[in-house]
Amino acid sequence: MARVALHDRFREHPVWGFGDWVLRGIAQVVFQNNPITGALILAGIFYNSWIYGLACLFGTIISTATAVLFKADKGLIKDGLFGFNGALVAVALVAYTSPNFTTGNMPNLHLWLYIVLCAVFTSVILPAFGALLGPHKVPALTMPFVLATWFFLGALLQFTTIDVSNAIKPTSPADFTGPRPEYGWLTWFHGMTMGISEIFFQDNWMTGIIILLAIAVNTRLGALMALMGTTLAAGSAIFYGAHEEAIRDGLFGYNAALTAMALGGVFYVLNLPCLVYTIIGILVTTRVWASLGIFLEPTGMPVLTSAFVFVTWLMLLAKPGFSRSLIPVAPGDATTPEENLARHRASQKR
Repeated sequence: MARVALHDRFREHPVWGFGDWVLRGIAQVVFQNNPITGALILAGIFYNSWIYGLACLFGTIISTATAVLFKADKGLIKDGLFGFNGALVAVALVAYTSPNFTTGNMPNLHLWLYIVLCAVFTSVILPAFGALLGPHKVPALTMPFVLATWFFLGALLQFTTIDVSNAIKPTSPADFTGPRPEYGWLTWFHGMTMGISEIFFQDNWMTGIIILLAIAVNTRLGALMALMGTTLAAGSAIFYGAHEEAIRDGLFGYNAALTAMALGGVFYVLNLPCLVYTIIGILVTTRVWASLGIFLEPTGMPVLTSAFVFVTWLMLLAKPGFSRSLIPVAPGDATTPEENLARHRASQKR
């Protein structure tokens, strides 16, 4: 009898299987199909705030259960691909309706029900984008989360039972006037670690380290790509004299970290051209995040992970033009950078 890997032990379990899929959903935010990684990420979020941890778990359960209810593709459900957008929308809605963004405030009944509908909606948007982008072999990424959150956050301005916090406003161009900021080693350190934690809206550098270690449990190269993304983003922002507080809060890094992981081994085989291509994507994402903050400022909507999605989509759609150097990996075949590389090398020996 073939031995089942520890992280796959409960994937097909009739009782514990659903819990396995939920944990995978949390891990899939950072492209990891591993419930152990998901459990560690959840622990990192709980370390910062039990409210955010509860919201993340709740949103993932709702979006995964929706896919089960409507009998979506079982393989996608078991891989957690219906869960990660629900995880993000739940945390985002709590974050942007809380006076205390760092730890969040306990949602009232109206907000819990609001989160349910928004998480359900992400499970509808996901296959819709699959129909649009599937022929191009480009994944939806976190765009279901971005669209659902924009729609639902904007609607809150029409209602009175849920308050909207001051955090629902990107940095204004006026905030960047004045002399070049003073940078220190904490600017770098917090820029790197908070750039990881802000993927899940967590203002805690220790949570960032826990999330990075959780990724490394499943893939060392993936963790290295995430760290490279947030480090280059922070360095680029410092080089061009960006707002020091924005760098330290990880705002320049979280989109870049996701772009680095997506391009650096998940949807392309990691070779030298891919590495250069990934670095370009990181540097572009850093600027696109800053640009989108200016574009969205009049609407009051946050950038979320839209910079990562737009840049990654464009750089994946461009793959036919670079077919002699870049080796694409279809979304359905994508695993870890190590496995994608090993599979490609094996195919070359046949």
